[in-house]
Amino acid sequence: MKFWHTKRGHATFLLVMDVLSVLLAETIAFFVTDTAPFGREIVLWMGANVVLTVLFLFLSQGYAVVFSLTTLFDAFKILLAVALQAGLNIVFAVVTGQSVVSVSTVLVFGIFLMNFAVYSRFCKRLNETIGVFFRRGFKGKKRVMIVGGGETGLLIVKEQCTSKRASFRPVCILDDDKNKLGKHILNVKIVGDIASAPQMAKKYNVDEIFFAIPSASRQRQKEIINILKDCKKPVKILPGIFELTDGKVTVSKFRDVEITDLLGREQVQVDLNQILGYIEDKTVLVTGGGGSIGSELCRQIATHHPKRLIILDIYENNAYNIEQELKRKYHEKLNLLTLIASVRDIGKMRDVFEKYCPQIVFHAAAHKHVPLMETSPNEAVKNNVFGTLNVARLADEFAVETFVQISTDKAVNPTNVMGCTKRICEMIIQTIGKHSKHTKFVAVRFGNVLGSNGSVIPLFKQQIAEGGPVTVTDKNIIRYFMTIPEAVSLVIQAGVYAKGGQIFVLDMGEPVKIYDLARHLIQLSGYEPDVDIPIVCTGLRPGEKLYEERLMAEEGLQKTENGLINIAKPIDLDENKLWHTLDKLYAEAYAETDEMKKYLAELVPTYTYEGKEDRKEAVIQPGFSLTRKAGKGEAPEKGASRPGETLPVPGTVRA
Repeated sequence: MKFWHTKRGHATFLLVMDVLSVLLAETIAFFVTDTAPFGREIVLWMGANVVLTVLFLFLSQGYAVVFSLTTLFDAFKILLAVALQAGLNIVFAVVTGQSVVSVSTVLVFGIFLMNFAVYSRFCKRLNETIGVFFRRGFKGKKRVMIVGGGETGLLIVKEQCTSKRASFRPVCILDDDKNKLGKHILNVKIVGDIASAPQMAKKYNVDEIFFAIPSASRQRQKEIINILKDCKKPVKILPGIFELTDGKVTVSKFRDVEITDLLGREQVQVDLNQILGYIEDKTVLVTGGGGSIGSELCRQIATHHPKRLIILDIYENNAYNIEQELKRKYHEKLNLLTLIASVRDIGKMRDVFEKYCPQIVFHAAAHKHVPLMETSPNEAVKNNVFGTLNVARLADEFAVETFVQISTDKAVNPTNVMGCTKRICEMIIQTIGKHSKHTKFVAVRFGNVLGSNGSVIPLFKQQIAEGGPVTVTDKNIIRYFMTIPEAVSLVIQAGVYAKGGQIFVLDMGEPVKIYDLARHLIQLSGYEPDVDIPIVCTGLRPGEKLYEERLMAEEGLQKTENGLINIAKPIDLDENKLWHTLDKLYAEAYAETDEMKKYLAELVPTYTYEGKEDRKEAVIQPGFSLTRKAGKGEAPEKGASRPGETLPVPGTVRA
């Protein structure tokens, strides 16, 4: 039996069927029309037709069809082959004066042969179509409503109606084309326009909804999804055409609707030629390369042909995961190096710069969780402030071409430790960049990224999967959102515009209410908010604001060539005060006291903290500045530590 499922078996089956078809068609034609008595001439004519039929069908690729995928094009080729044969038979009949066969015999023969030849190749499809007509095999399958009656909708309906492995039953189709209303696609009726989705979902008792309009603009997509969420059924969406890399449309390509589909914003475009120009054939270092932003930086940098890509992270599992992903994708085409190190370890970081001489640095290493940094403020200072100071100074010392600092909108008028440390990082970049002779420094400020580690979206999904409740800190809290790939592509292009300590601000689009976002996710999962899944407001967490800002009052925006990347006007800083206060901040952070909050507030006045109590205070050794660079030929005093070293603060600690 296996033979009949092989290529040769298929051809043999069709050959046998064609021979039988010719003989049967000739016999029918012989008996229903006037022709010469059966004799030697008729036998020769019948034999010649067998040979000609096989020859013409072979030349028209009639023996290479796939039974489950036959199309009208295959039928046309068979029709052409049979018509050519019929034409030769007519010529034969006329030339012989119809003494052997008449023209009518030839025509009847041709008609029956065409039907038999087509049926032998379309029998499987015909059987499937009969099954669709009589609704066979639909028992127990999920009832789905297809939104979109175009080519994509047709392919989905066809797949689900004809495949034995299909797990869905299309019961109705919606389309805004009034000319299609009331018509059928494979026995599935187009019942109304998209606006009628909630009524039709209820009328046809659908279990799920497939959004099958991949060509829809982001804005139109948002409008349609907002209608579909009122159906209170799970909604799955087919990615845009640009995402269907293999061009195939199947149910397996559908995914759950994401909040990104509701942003209503077209995909961010970047100038790939500009990016390629400054990354190609360069050694690129990404600190925090295993994190959500850092790993996406590595993915996009890898596409621009760097000379070497260095992934640096303190967490080995994340670093390993992105390393293996890139190795699987690029193999030997990408010169990849993964290092496990902390940006707080100045000695190790110096070793990295000396050995590998990076030309471009993307500094993404940081502690980013606001509530956690409220309970571990000294760790935020050590890692964010002095880790950044270490990497930035080494970039300047080793004449790195471009240094890009990943910042956040939480650095604007911060009220929490994390935002405060990121604002100080911006001040450090601005100050070092102002005086650097070889390195272009820039900080890039943007808001929340969807899908990043700690993002609210995965938390909401988990809470919905567990049956709720979904927790929101405040009903009025709003945030700016952007996808990770979008944010990272703009970060990379920002490096093109870098000059001297600038702060770039990404256009994040319109802000989104977190409460509304939670409601949308619940609805798109097929539930009703506060009925099936409750939403609970838990109150603002320590250091959390109702809304984030992109600019401080003193800053203004200047456009770049890319309209989504803006330059914030730099705020004048008292550099002496900055370095002197950083000295004190370093000492207090490593002394593990809360006194460091006092110096955070000195550097960033919008930051406030609870009342002062008696705390231990670290004393800096006389004559040594923790943040001032040693002069040329000057060595640090004996016993002095350097910024970022994970060592005890030098000197005595008094109560």
